[in-house]
Amino acid sequence: MIPRIKTLMAVTAIALASVTAQAQTFPTKPVTLMVPYPAGGLSDVIARSVNVTLGKQLGQPVVIENLGGASGGIAAQKVLNNPSDGYTVFQGSPNELILAPLAIASSKLRSEDFRLVQMIATAQIAFLAKKDLPVNSVDEFVEYARKAAKDGKPLTFASVGPGSFYHLLGEHLSKVTGIPMVHVPYKGAAPAEQDLMAGQVDFFLAPYGKKYDEMAKQGRVKVLAMLNSERLESVKQYPAISESKSLKDFTFKIWTGYFVKKDTPEPVVTALHKAITGTLGDPAVHAALEANSQLLPKPQTLAEADKAYTDGIQQFRAIAKSIALQAQ
Repeated sequence: MIPRIKTLMAVTAIALASVTAQAQTFPTKPVTLMVPYPAGGLSDVIARSVNVTLGKQLGQPVVIENLGGASGGIAAQKVLNNPSDGYTVFQGSPNELILAPLAIASSKLRSEDFRLVQMIATAQIAFLAKKDLPVNSVDEFVEYARKAAKDGKPLTFASVGPGSFYHLLGEHLSKVTGIPMVHVPYKGAAPAEQDLMAGQVDFFLAPYGKKYDEMAKQGRVKVLAMLNSERLESVKQYPAISESKSLKDFTFKIWTGYFVKKDTPEPVVTALHKAITGTLGDPAVHAALEANSQLLPKPQTLAEADKAYTDGIQQFRAIAKSIALQAQ
């Protein structure tokens, strides 16, 4: 027995040494950046604003993979199915990692299975309406929605999937106004926008991007407000929702970050953290993110990122509880 135990201990020691060596030389091959939505949406734009510079920081190419479905859960599960070696990084938010597991009964994800390496952007939320909705302000929208519901024709709202932040915002809007509304889920922002422009859905509380300016100027959608507490310089052409009478407290934002599996070796996490932080300091990345009206957060230490994610889990689970979100 003793020789066998010694052999087992030796094999274990060799394996651990190999893992440690690999972690300390990370990365030695391309890194995949998993984007949980189809190409063309804001998440994809953020990834393509960052990946080239991040690759330079890491010394290896960063390849984007778009994989939509299940409110981001399909992509998140693929990350969990891959080795804990840092070569698959998940670009995510509370949408996919906190809310989706609460809303999708078949989901096997746990928020705690992931670790936040660094926040990269905070998105403002735009109140978008289809072009022929006969309203031009949030207060007019509320009155119109109330009348439509009384007439048995409740307004429909888009989201990027059941349990997504934008689904919760729509349900929360319905709750605080006392107006019935109908949820229409999509696999990502791009198909939701297409149906909004086609008039197939009435409104969309969406992460704001500059493309909405062009859509509004071309008369393809209406931007009724930004869900901000004050009118910001970068979007001063649109009222803050706090300027409305009926929804002045309906203010929300959401952040995007880069995640790895919880048990990823610390040297790998440290290397990724350093590279992502360096990427955020690049003027070209700043310009690209700001061009899409992303607010750049102050870089966090790993300890601060851990706390921010833990706090986010508590915050968004509380929102889900407040609207009695049920897994389906």
